[in-house]
Amino acid sequence: MSMLRFALWLLVLATVSSCVSHRELVNFNPLDPTTLSPQEIDNRIDLTVQPEDLLRITVSSLNPDAAAPFNPPLEGTERLQNTGGGTTGSLQLELTTGYFVDDAGYIDFPVLGAIYVEGLTLSEIKRKVVEQLAAGYLKDPVVNIRFLNFKVTVLGEVNAPGLLRLSNKRVTLLEALGIAGDLTTYANRTNVLVMREDGGVRTFARLNLQSQDIFSSPYYYLEQNDVIYVEPIEARVATVADPLQRIVGYASATLSLVSLIVAFTR
Repeated sequence: MSMLRFALWLLVLATVSSCVSHRELVNFNPLDPTTLSPQEIDNRIDLTVQPEDLLRITVSSLNPDAAAPFNPPLEGTERLQNTGGGTTGSLQLELTTGYFVDDAGYIDFPVLGAIYVEGLTLSEIKRKVVEQLAAGYLKDPVVNIRFLNFKVTVLGEVNAPGLLRLSNKRVTLLEALGIAGDLTTYANRTNVLVMREDGGVRTFARLNLQSQDIFSSPYYYLEQNDVIYVEPIEARVATVADPLQRIVGYASATLSLVSLIVAFTR
């Protein structure tokens, strides 16, 4: 009977060896809600504009006619409205009517001409445009600016990998993973790679989603063109590497167990 019990234990071990444990599925394991206290956010990034960025800038004032020259008509608006437009059409329209930052760091703004914006935040550009408009064109101008082509790429063990186009200038790693459909059950939450290019230099960081240290990482707040890669855990590698071999192994273990049962019951 001891041999039969031993065989049963072997079968159980073979069956659960590829299972994903509960701890591997939980983020922020060390965090205890009962002991957490408010923390100052000192790693927040205020994004700056770089060449090849695309900006959406709108100008308004108490006199709409006076502000009209600073808001050139959106080419293709009427055509898109007549054809139904849709999300794809709206995105295409925005990308073709924004202000493109050239290699020298300038945008070509109506009436005002070339404005240098490289290295400036959206707030600084807004203040710069408002000052020039108020200097001799508009009374109490209101300027709104946002990114049109802020994008990050999420790859690996997420439910919806791909390129994410975002209009929000403040995006965290967790928000990007959420937009990508969250992590799969085979995601390695302790080793998420973030790749970043800034000033002609490519940097890398590996983040542990099960550690609260992630919130203080300079890579927690994403920047333009960041790439996030979520690697799989070993259980996922085993299922992809040779599923046929795994099936054969389980079948062999089961047959061996049946043979032992038959032998001991005779």
